[in-house]
Amino acid sequence: MVRVVSGICRGRMLKVPRGWKGRPTNDRVKEALFDMLGGRVSESCFLDLYAGTGNVGIEAVSRGARRVCFVDQNSKAVQAIYENLRFLPEDLAAQVFVLKLNVLKAIKLMANRKELYDLVFLDPPYEQLLERPTLEMISNCGLLLPDGVIIVESSKREVLPARVNDLTLSRQQRYGDTLLTFYMPKQKGGL
Repeated sequence: MVRVVSGICRGRMLKVPRGWKGRPTNDRVKEALFDMLGGRVSESCFLDLYAGTGNVGIEAVSRGARRVCFVDQNSKAVQAIYENLRFLPEDLAAQVFVLKLNVLKAIKLMANRKELYDLVFLDPPYEQLLERPTLEMISNCGLLLPDGVIIVESSKREVLPARVNDLTLSRQQRYGDTLLTFYMPKQKGGL
């Protein structure tokens, strides 16, 4: 079971579709992530890539994000996101967007629309080596605001680069098998 950990939707249980092979971010990791982000979440534009059930993006909405975009190409995942968004009050539901699209294509689409994000969370399927190409695409397309942060959730066995184009690894934190890696534009400080 997955739930919203904090904020105005605290305690809400989120649906995980039957037969779905995804792995939602567990509550402990999610709580630690949002504790590290602190006040950055409130009023932010938050992008949830490889969104799965929408678990992390919904947590961002609950904690005051101004706008949240969910991206996943899996039909079961997108259906779960829509079901999990149903409980949001109408004013919050107006700030969320769902794209059923391949992540790299979605990034190009958002770049063409000149969208910018404060926080980008990506949680691709473990051990499929999607982290680096996704980071490169985000950097090349300029989706991240100059003081923005990208967070990658991966297996602890993944070796992530210290630098990707203009992005620099600023922090890593391990939780069991899960590794959270934070990237920021290289001219900015750490998190």
